[in-house]
Order: sequence, then C-alpha cells, then structure tokens
Amino acid sequence: MRFGIFLAPFHELGENPTLCLERDLELLQHLDRLGYDEAWIGEHHSGGWETIASPEVFIAAAAERTRHIRLGTGVVSLPYHHPLMVAGRMVLLDHLTRGRAMFGVGPGALTADALMMGIDPSTQRPRMEEALGIVLRLFRETDPITYESDWFVLRQARLQLRPFTRPHMPVAVAAVQSPAGMVAAGKHGAGVLTFALPRGDNAETALRDFWGIAEDTARQHGNTMQRSEWRIVVHVHLAESREQAMAEARERAGRYQHDYFERTVGHPAVLDGAPDGIIDAMVERRLWCVGTPDDLIAFIEMLQDRSGGFGGLMVQATEWATREQVFHSYELIARYVMPRFQGSLAGLEASNASTRAAVEATRALQEQAIARARRSYEVGRTDAT
Repeated sequence: MRFGIFLAPFHELGENPTLCLERDLELLQHLDRLGYDEAWIGEHHSGGWETIASPEVFIAAAAERTRHIRLGTGVVSLPYHHPLMVAGRMVLLDHLTRGRAMFGVGPGALTADALMMGIDPSTQRPRMEEALGIVLRLFRETDPITYESDWFVLRQARLQLRPFTRPHMPVAVAAVQSPAGMVAAGKHGAGVLTFALPRGDNAETALRDFWGIAEDTARQHGNTMQRSEWRIVVHVHLAESREQAMAEARERAGRYQHDYFERTVGHPAVLDGAPDGIIDAMVERRLWCVGTPDDLIAFIEMLQDRSGGFGGLMVQATEWATREQVFHSYELIARYVMPRFQGSLAGLEASNASTRAAVEATRALQEQAIARARRSYEVGRTDAT
C-alpha cells in the first residue's frame, strides 16, 4: 500500500497566506524525509481556505525541495482550462520532476469557482470527461488532432514536448459521491481518488458498490481497473494515546468542519451542538480516525474490508493541532502504520521469532564455545610454561 497526503490545502481565515504556503512546502519536505510515497495538490479559486490556484506551479516549487516523494495534481479542474494547455503543463512537469509528476483530474469541487468563470455547474462533469479524453490523446498520439467542442477547439494540435514517463504519467480521476468520476476512470482506464467516505445506512457496502461502477464501465470499453491505483483520502490525527490525540485536535477539527464544510461549502451540519463535539461524532461514525497508530491500523483494515481492497491511503492534510503535533502525527504513521501494510516488517518479525524459538539451543552452543575457548587458553598457557 502507498501512503501520502491530499493537500487542498486547508488554512483558517486570519493567517498570513504566504506563511501558510511555506508551511505546506515544509510539510512536503518532512514527508519526503519520512518516506511517504506521494502528495496530491488541489486547485481552488474561492472560499478563502484553499489557497493554491495552480497545483502545477506549486508542484514545481515542491519538486525543488524534495527528492523522492511523487507529486500529483489533486486535482486539475478540467472544465476551467483548455486541454492543450493542461497537457503541455503536465508534460513539462513530468520532465522537470524526472517522472515524479502525477495527473489527477476532476470537474471542480467549488460551485463558486465555476460561477466566477461563467460556467454552468451542470456541464462540469461531462466537460471533465471530454477534456480528459483529449488530454490522454495528446499524451499518447503524435499525429495532429483536430477536434471541435462547444467550449474548446483544436486545429492540427500536438504536443511538441513528449512525455518523460512512457507512455505517460499516472492518471487518476476524482470520485466523491457522484458516479461520474468512476465512470470516467473506467472509460479511460485511469486510477481513482476517492475524497470522502460514505455515510448513512449503506456506508458498509457503498465503497465496494462504488468501485463496481468503474469495473463495469471499464469492461464496456475494454479496460481493466487496478485496485492498486485506487486511493482513498481519510482524516487522521495520531498521538501516543487516544485521549491525547482527541485533546490536541478537538477545537480546530470542529472549526474545520463547521466553518469550512458547513458554513462555507454548505454541507449539512454534523450535529446541532457546539463545534467542539464534532470530533466525537465523526470518530464514532468511523468517518475520521483520531487516536493511536493501532487505531489507524484497525481503521485501514476496516476500509480494506468495506472496499474489497485499495492501493493507497492518503491523509487529508489539515492543521488540527500545533505544527509540532501535526508533524509528529505523520511520523507515527511512518514509524508504526506504514510498515504494517508495506511488508517491511515480515522479515524482521520472522527472524526474531525463529531466533527466540531457538534461544535455549543457541545459549547452550554459546556456552560450549566459551568453555572451549577457555580450555584452549589454559592449554596454551600450560604449553608456554
């Protein structure tokens, strides 16, 4: 399993936005050192919280500060851009990062973004799917493409710079509640980024059914979906104890849900009480994981069971606690959770078990060896005299 983050980012109003962006870059450097596999960077233009307007520009800066972590657009809102421009920027990133770039796409999450550009929100999902098909053709084909849509035109268009990654960088489609993302992923044989866990009565089967939409669509188009390319985004904060984790995150997690998702975006309220009780409700409903590394291990196993299997766990990057506490949470994931799902402990545990099982026999052999050495020493001293 791959581990990473989804960096929208989310920053509360009232802070210096320049310093917020600097913290985002420092977070990626921290994750790079800890061995995280990837990070996905969002595109947003309104709302006041999510301040990265161009994930491609941010990724270019982050790539210069990191060495190993893969960096993806999470996501480019395709209806906002001409497909030729998107394809050209992504191929440039592919070269600049030496193959560390990933291409995540979506229709655009904030209705306010679309309205500022005069885009009818009802057209966003079909336009995303249409644009994705053209971008993939530009990645894969060298012959000029002529294509006319009701919102963009190509005339003998091709990319002069070919992808660094062959045939092209990894592609993933955002899929939240609407089936459109899963349909697009299946049609084009792309990976999937699932940003929200299902709620309600069908929560235990919804993820498995959601994946079924992609598989059914893929079969219709001669593709095969790979569960290893399904990434699920979850909210996580860890500490040494469950009580400590809840205490560290309680206030800011409540404000995050209440002020952004409910008051800014318009999602239904989690509960009628004060925001500081939101964290309890979300943890109880198994929508957030706030606790210890063991709690997250159990949470991932629950998601694996409900989904039928997925290949990437992405932590929703939030600032629910102090900078030091947030960084420590990521370190706990890297030290104690990631190894459980990446096979890196199997050899160590097997070696320890076999060594412990033979401890009596090896102790006897060791004692025999020491006794033999002493006898040899005494014989040597006697011969010398």
